[in-house]
Amino acid sequence: MAISDYLQYLQTEKRASAHTITAYIKDVESFQSFIKEEFDLSELFDVNTQIVRSWLASLIEQGVTARSVNRKLSSLRGYYKFEIKSGNLSTNPAKNVTGPKTKKRLPEFVEQKSIEQYGGHSEELSFEQQRDYLIFELLYATGMRQAELLGLKHSDVDQSQQSIRVLGKRNKERIIPVSKTIIELISQFKSVKDELGINSEFVIITNSGKKAYPKLVYRSINSTLSSLTTLDKKSPHVLRHSFATHVLNNGADLNAVKELLGHANLSATQVYTHNTFEKLKNIYKQAHPRA
Repeated sequence: MAISDYLQYLQTEKRASAHTITAYIKDVESFQSFIKEEFDLSELFDVNTQIVRSWLASLIEQGVTARSVNRKLSSLRGYYKFEIKSGNLSTNPAKNVTGPKTKKRLPEFVEQKSIEQYGGHSEELSFEQQRDYLIFELLYATGMRQAELLGLKHSDVDQSQQSIRVLGKRNKERIIPVSKTIIELISQFKSVKDELGINSEFVIITNSGKKAYPKLVYRSINSTLSSLTTLDKKSPHVLRHSFATHVLNNGADLNAVKELLGHANLSATQVYTHNTFEKLKNIYKQAHPRA
């Protein structure tokens, strides 16, 4: 048994993102530590369903959220499924284990009027300020994921068609139309990099000209959103939620939004219609005399 084989499988066959791979491997290794400490087992193959249930119970006792517990269980199921597929195991001890129930949470988003307050871009801004402005505008204008933004290259930007090519999950490519303003912002920032002698294929970079990393984008967005909203969560993904909610509120077709977001199925996109319905309910309560 080697987790390294599973790691390679996730990278080559599943084509999972680096973030997903890290989470899956960390979850399996966490379970491996648990069975060693609690049951003195060194092999993941020596596990039964009851041991998996004990692990989940210990996680819940530690205060791990139901959502995280279910993700860890999913990681473990995936690992054992891989071992069965590889012919190393006959049964999946995690298959019939039920995780804790989770409350359905609506995606958090920033109100459209709040985002409209953000602006005032000027070419006189510093390198970091122009980059942070571009990060915000790109995420909100396209709804792309943080990882997709980090991988965005200048060769992915089509100025004539006013579109951006995005490489999503499992290397699935999609084309996102953007405004002339976004194209100009990318072009302006590239000019800034050229003036500084920075030659990078990536659109978003560090101060030293290297490819940007997740924490840089998170800090940038967290700082900007702190001035626009009182939401507890102020991450890049909130802008993805905001993009989807706002375009649906303004009449976009659900299937079109699915394609823009790069969702594999419509159910993942439909969650945003709940936000739209909540808005309709509020309008009804405010407008109808007998509401």
